[in-house]
Amino acid sequence: MTRRRSLLALPAWLALPARAQPRWAPERPVRVVVPFPPGGLVDSLARPWAARMQQVFGQPFVVENRAGAGGNIGADAVAKAAPDGHTLLVGSLGPLLVNEFLFASLPFNPRTDFAPIALLVNTPKVFSVHPQRPWRSLAELTSFARANPGRVTAGSAGNGSSLHIAIELWKRQAGVEVTHVPYRGAAPAVTDLVAGQLDLLIDNVPNILGQIRGGQARALAAATERRMPQLPDVPTTAEAGLPGFRFGTWFGLAAPAGTPAPALAALAAATDAALREPEIGGRFADLGAVLGGGTPEGFAAFIAEQRAALEPAIRASGMRAE
Repeated sequence: MTRRRSLLALPAWLALPARAQPRWAPERPVRVVVPFPPGGLVDSLARPWAARMQQVFGQPFVVENRAGAGGNIGADAVAKAAPDGHTLLVGSLGPLLVNEFLFASLPFNPRTDFAPIALLVNTPKVFSVHPQRPWRSLAELTSFARANPGRVTAGSAGNGSSLHIAIELWKRQAGVEVTHVPYRGAAPAVTDLVAGQLDLLIDNVPNILGQIRGGQARALAAATERRMPQLPDVPTTAEAGLPGFRFGTWFGLAAPAGTPAPALAALAAATDAALREPEIGGRFADLGAVLGGGTPEGFAAFIAEQRAALEPAIRASGMRAE
């Protein structure tokens, strides 16, 4: 399985190598806040990254799980921390971007209270249907959904989840109407898809890769620029007739706003180097993730680009977090 850092669903400028690591290093242990529970995807990304950073910088990088409110509790703790490079957030597109549109109010401002450091990974979405459904391509599914508004049931991990956002993006771009079925998490939605209780999931590749390979789900298209090495026979959304649809759940590093630029650059450079290593990047790639890296400026531009793409669909749908 390839270890290359090709950014399948990301702008080309994010693939540029980070600058040489500046002369900055933490002076004491670094607090790494994960705003989600232990054992989840974000936690599983944060811990090997923190262990590698500890080796690079010679100071402990201590992971602290501060879960709750869709990631907002942990993110708020980082937003209000001293901006000195010793408190970091391993966050997702939730607290770093879309929660702004999903919650009536936030105790922090995602646009101004964080300093982006680097993208860690992006987990692209893949359109998957139950194998006994008649649709063998995204074009067939889209045609059916247009002709039969509301007939297709599409599951998600809950109102306001990235799976829900993916459904709304598809509806907006393809001109279809489907019945949204929210679950409490992605796992029960995958279970019901496999059982035939759902027609469709637009889920993160790591969540459903095993079911696709095992024939329990049929993948119609991956929301990436190029075909994924983990799913080489699955066309991209552009190949499947939906060129504007490229979306994934991404995870990245941020610090409190005002953190000195040399600290941000040093952390970004060390992260970029770690993602080139089989022990870190290879492990993430095997899960179906697309590796990030790059510079703080590149990650900031990526977040701005994502905001411009996602905000209209979220606002038009009226979705709110549960």
